[in-house]
Amino acid sequence: QVQLVESGGGLVQAGGSLRLSCAASGRTFNRYTMGWFRQAPGKEREFVAAMARTSGYTAYADSVKGRFTISTGNAKITVYLQMNSLKPEDTAVYYCAANSGGISYSWSAYDYWGQGTQVTVSS
Repeated sequence: QVQLVESGGGLVQAGGSLRLSCAASGRTFNRYTMGWFRQAPGKEREFVAAMARTSGYTAYADSVKGRFTISTGNAKITVYLQMNSLKPEDTAVYYCAANSGGISYSWSAYDYWGQGTQVTVSS
């Protein structure tokens, strides 16, 4: 059974940092594009960042450029999302996802999803 499991969410004050991790099991994602999406209450799921693991190419939403960094992990952790200078508008459930194709900003392109981890940024 393929699973993606996120961890690292929590409550942080504005300006603080968190690092999200995504652990994969059930298959190898070495040749996949790994992405992070988020969804705030009452809003649609939106793209945050993605990394093509074969090339190392990365992409970010404009709202997080310069503050968030996506990176690959070791054998157990497939991908990280380092979030710095957090803002209250970053509050959302963050999801890890895997895409067998290239980088896509659309959630519908991703084949596998984690259950999400809550990030809450207080002002």
